[in-house]
Amino acid sequence: MKRTHYVSELRPEHAGQQVVLQGWVNRVRDFPEQYFVILRDRTGIAQITVDSDNPAYAVAGELRGEYVVEVTGTVRERGEAQRTDQYPTGGVEVIPTELRILNRATTPAFQVDGSPVTVSEDIRLKFRYLDLRRKDMQDVLRLRSRVQAEITRYLDLQGFVNVETPMLTRSTPEGARDFLVPSRLSQGEFYALPQSPQLFKQLLMIAGLDRYYQFARCFRDEDLRADRQPDFTQLDMEMSFVELDDVLNLNESLLRHVFREVMGEELPTPFPRISYHEAMDRYGSDKPDLRFGHAFTDVTDLFRGGAFQAFADAGAVKVMVAPDLTRKQIDELERVAKQNGAKGLAWAKRGPDGFTGGVSKFLTDAAAELTARTGVQDGQTLLFSAGDWRPAVEALGAVRNALRDLFDLASGGPRFHISWVTDFPQLDQDPDTGTWTYMHHPFTAPHPDDLALFGTPRQGEIRAQAYDLVLNGFEVGGGSIRIHQPDVQAKMFAAIGFDEAAARAKFGFFMDALESGTPPHGGIAWGFDRLIMLMSGASNIREVIAFPKNNRGVDLMALAPSTVDDAQLAEVGVQVRLPAE
Repeated sequence: MKRTHYVSELRPEHAGQQVVLQGWVNRVRDFPEQYFVILRDRTGIAQITVDSDNPAYAVAGELRGEYVVEVTGTVRERGEAQRTDQYPTGGVEVIPTELRILNRATTPAFQVDGSPVTVSEDIRLKFRYLDLRRKDMQDVLRLRSRVQAEITRYLDLQGFVNVETPMLTRSTPEGARDFLVPSRLSQGEFYALPQSPQLFKQLLMIAGLDRYYQFARCFRDEDLRADRQPDFTQLDMEMSFVELDDVLNLNESLLRHVFREVMGEELPTPFPRISYHEAMDRYGSDKPDLRFGHAFTDVTDLFRGGAFQAFADAGAVKVMVAPDLTRKQIDELERVAKQNGAKGLAWAKRGPDGFTGGVSKFLTDAAAELTARTGVQDGQTLLFSAGDWRPAVEALGAVRNALRDLFDLASGGPRFHISWVTDFPQLDQDPDTGTWTYMHHPFTAPHPDDLALFGTPRQGEIRAQAYDLVLNGFEVGGGSIRIHQPDVQAKMFAAIGFDEAAARAKFGFFMDALESGTPPHGGIAWGFDRLIMLMSGASNIREVIAFPKNNRGVDLMALAPSTVDDAQLAEVGVQVRLPAE
């Protein structure tokens, strides 16, 4: 069993050569006195032609879809009338001298021969080993492999060291729920699967590794969306003796290298940078899709103290220019706004004689200035959001994205738009309790100019040296310059309510390490699965992971999660108590 060629390698110049091919039967076409066997391997398909006088004819008659076979035979050019350009091997066929069935197969749950798949995603996930035979799926996995190889090649040349960090560690607050693993040897105690290698990669900088990376497996027990999985892969990296620009510049260079080598795409340089406040204020998102415009205009001052009460007392009034909208489309956009915290969505249409419809009667006094500021044209619609600043911009941001999908607005721009969002707030305040927490994580360094604001009523104004990498409206990376000075780390812990005892209980080993001579350092983590989803054009993240969970966090193929028997639970000192119905 020595394969000489993958099937897609065969060309007219191989005519007359004897070859050995191995793969799956894609389909069999049965004609009088002749079989056409379409053979498939991971590279493509080729035709095996078996006439009735061929010794392999009887075996060919036994073949069914997905049988595993080995073909020994001679390559022959097809006649002019029989050639096809539908696949690369369409100019040749193989005449077998031997046809061996290596394994038979049951009828598959769905066709994997290249015809459209019409079964539900759950069926595809249940039979994932079949789904992965499809060309589309294998192309994505090959893309993923190529991207990983190019990243590795680039970072190795830049002096990075690939280091694996532990999969079993302690539970630390990082923003999501941990997956816990009970310890058999220390009953009553638990490991946690890492949400990220954050502390370990900082410890590697303290250890003097200087430049680290790994493709890290991470685990977060959170509600799932189309771009999230409970276990996922991130490209993790950290560098010593760097400032913010150093990290951003290296990552831009790396991403341009990957897109050039893998996609043949030249990304612009430098990547645009936009502050968190500008992103929220103009686009209603900290990960704005900048492939299209439709930025917001602030018109709060035009309505302050006016007759329209909904606008007069609002902390912010934002307006966005939209195309001509039907009433049904406006109603749908209003539903989106309400789903995202707005009380409603005000609107008015511009016509030759001024504004009509919606809230137009309240716009008379401000009409001229409103038109000048927004640039609204006849036939276009103005959409307004009013209220406290953050809810108002977030609701209009959701409407902006819905408008993009409704009118395919992103199709007119670049295929890929990549930008940095910077200057995130260091702290985030719970509006109900007034307590403070971190925006990114508690090890993010504040802007040096804002250090004095810790512990003051203005600590909400502290800017973090944090940055997100945004591609087509998705966050594909996030990082920061880290706190490397123990006194600053203590201020950060105090700001989020950790006294010395609480901080030591959670992070004592790390606080000790900071005292041992820590260099300035910073890094980033790319959401690798999400990046591949966007590069491949997949509709969700499950399409680019070999064995994903469904949108309920269930592996339908391996049937995980599952119950375990009482003996296993007893070994780790755990009892299961299910909630009452």
